[in-house]
Amino acid sequence: MTPPTPEQIRALPKVALHDHLDGGLRPATVLELAAEVGHPLPAGDADALADWFFEAADSGSLVRYLQTFHHTIAVMQTPSALRRVAREWVLDQAADGVVYAEARWAPEQHGQQGLTPAHAVEAVRDGLAEGVAEAAAQGRTIVARQIVTGMRHADRSAEIARLAVEYRDDSVAGYDIAGAEDGFPPSRHLEAFELLKSANARVTVHAGEAAGPESVWEAVHLAGAHRLGHGVRVLEDVDADGGLGTLAVLVRDLQLPLEVCPSSNLQTGIAASIAEHPVGRLVDLGFAVTISCDNRLMSRTTLSRELALCVEAFGWDLDRLRRLQLTALEASFLPKPERDRLREDVLLPGLEG
Repeated sequence: MTPPTPEQIRALPKVALHDHLDGGLRPATVLELAAEVGHPLPAGDADALADWFFEAADSGSLVRYLQTFHHTIAVMQTPSALRRVAREWVLDQAADGVVYAEARWAPEQHGQQGLTPAHAVEAVRDGLAEGVAEAAAQGRTIVARQIVTGMRHADRSAEIARLAVEYRDDSVAGYDIAGAEDGFPPSRHLEAFELLKSANARVTVHAGEAAGPESVWEAVHLAGAHRLGHGVRVLEDVDADGGLGTLAVLVRDLQLPLEVCPSSNLQTGIAASIAEHPVGRLVDLGFAVTISCDNRLMSRTTLSRELALCVEAFGWDLDRLRRLQLTALEASFLPKPERDRLREDVLLPGLEG
């Protein structure tokens, strides 16, 4: 098998399912927005600030990793700031060859200056639309939607779930819970998940990253997750000889998509290197694997880079990368008619090219 070149990977139409809005800011934008609101930063120029975000996140601890968001969230407290960040988020995805992307973020974290969650959602909606239009003017096709997130250590998950339902036909693709995973399981948020189930809403849940298979079990059986954010520790239900336990069998046989973020997982301690990352084995065992960035700022990465790292570590060829993108599109929370059009008009022609 001939490994694809970096140019081929970059040209490949790609699908990003797990990419946080507040983890994908441009360093220069953080500087400018921080200056506007008087927020102190740990570095004074874009390159140094980019280095700080990467080094602070590269600690091997999810808790330390999450602390870096203090600075990005602090500069995203107004409609204009949210619109700008969302617009640039789309443009940066499109520049990397991404044709469909879901921006996940937590509206409850953006009310420090009185912004309501609903108005915050509308600001992000407008910014995403501006980015899509600007990308189109540059000759790049991209579809972008948002996933609203409840913070698992807080008590507003039901409120945000109602927001996901209210705006589901207005740019919101689905709902997620995020934040410190260990000690804050989905069972703390049953009201939210029952509300979402009754409304037939789409759900993804961070699980199987900082906590083990028990968090995957709760995401599947209590939250009713349609996808698993990360999910890689389901591999702990697989023995050394490849024998799958009943939970791993269920996740594999249902083809419940795993939103795997390799570089981010290294930073939070899942593995010591990409070569040791569970994603290679998960693919070989037949799980429905998708690849994303998680937080491009904190991991100093792009989706093209994540795929290139996996190509180098696992020997994946271009056909494997194509199949991963098709898996990701089918796992997306885009309505089927739109998904079919994107696959036939954009994804498949680009993959075949």
